[in-house]
This record gives sequence, C-alpha cells and structure tokens, in this order.
Amino acid sequence: MCGFEQEDDVAYYEKHIFVCINRRNNSRSCAGNGSDQMQEHAKKRSRQMDLANLDKIRINKSGCLGRCEHGPVAVVYPDGVWYAYRTREDLEEIIAEHIGNNRIVERLKIPAYKD
Repeated sequence: MCGFEQEDDVAYYEKHIFVCINRRNNSRSCAGNGSDQMQEHAKKRSRQMDLANLDKIRINKSGCLGRCEHGPVAVVYPDGVWYAYRTREDLEEIIAEHIGNNRIVERLKIPAYKD
C-alpha cells in the first residue's frame, strides 16, 4: 500500500475541523482575534460534550485558509462548510450542532466559494 491508497471507502475521521491560527500584521488575522486560544478551547470542550464517535472527530490548527476577510474562520470537512465565529460559544455551537447533530449552523456559515 502506498501513500494515498485506502483499504476501504471509510474516512479515518468522520468530521475534521480546521481552525485557522495564522497571524498577520493586521487586526483581521485569525490569530489576531484569538483563534489559537479558541482552537484549544474547542478541543477541550469537544471532549467534555457527550458526542458519539468522539474518536472520529479531529479539531486541528491550520495555517492561513485564505478567508481573512471573514476571520477568524474554521472549515469542517468532508462537508466543506466554512464558518466565521467570534466567541467560544460560537465554536461550541458549531461542535454541538454540526458535529453532534449533523446540522449546519446557518448564522455562522460563510460562502464556500468566492462570488
């Protein structure tokens, strides 16, 4: 088996959240808005929530996701749903609703593609 082959069609993680923690020299960067601390909080909080298949969820730090105008941002894969959040509670809602209940949090969702 080499690099990209899989033995089956099941993804290793059911949901993978990437939280941008990139820091730029302006106030619009994700890390400039506390995303690094929020990513750590999201990981801890997801462990505290009663979510089924918690071992199938991953919340990772990410470099720049190229969505600075919305920052701070996170994206959930394999769904390809992008979110802009401002508070820890926003991230907790994304985890509880999108991950726990498989429902998109419309109020925090941002367009997946450029217009």
